[in-house]
Amino acid sequence: MADTSTIASLATAGGTLVLAVATFSSTRSANRAARVNEQSLKVGLRPVLFNARPQDPPQKVGFQDDHWLVLRDGLAAAQDFEGSLYLAIPLRNVASGLAVLHGWKLWTYRLDAETPHPEIEDFRPQTRDLYVPAGDVSFWQGAIRDHADDQYEPLCAAIQAHGALFVDLLYGDHEGGQRTITRFFITPRADGADEEPWLRICSTVRHWYLDRDDPR
Repeated sequence: MADTSTIASLATAGGTLVLAVATFSSTRSANRAARVNEQSLKVGLRPVLFNARPQDPPQKVGFQDDHWLVLRDGLAAAQDFEGSLYLAIPLRNVASGLAVLHGWKLWTYRLDAETPHPEIEDFRPQTRDLYVPAGDVSFWQGAIRDHADDQYEPLCAAIQAHGALFVDLLYGDHEGGQRTITRFFITPRADGADEEPWLRICSTVRHWYLDRDDPR
């Protein structure tokens, strides 16, 4: 028959085991709650950009050389004006975080669904900060004026031939995280022979999330 000291030792060991299990469970629950809170915070900061809707208000876009474009009816712009090439896309942020645009990549030929996004270093940086508020509209703009630029001639030819264009935009939240690439398809309208032939139909093609696992 076990003596008193043995029973006391077993009781102490059992109590320690129960405490360890309870502590482990509590720690797991706390870690899980912290991950949920972190994910909720990220969702609250995350921006997601789409092309603007036809019913969104017109936007006047100014360039540093005092050239102006007016985007209306959710249409993008691709214009050759006096040797300078101008691009603009009306944007709507459908998420709850402020979007800060970092750069852009132009494609002057048709892409298929398997074409991957560019590397970060392949994006042209914005010359000024562009922001799209949460749940609101704004725009992206870009220009190529240097005739020696590698993409000047292809873009000029695509505009003049009414060819399709793709633009990849790199952006993130206001803290510099949650970097995302969204691809936009810009194509001429069927009635593009009007007084504003540079206005084009714009649609959102695909999103890539760079700072977390891609859901696809």
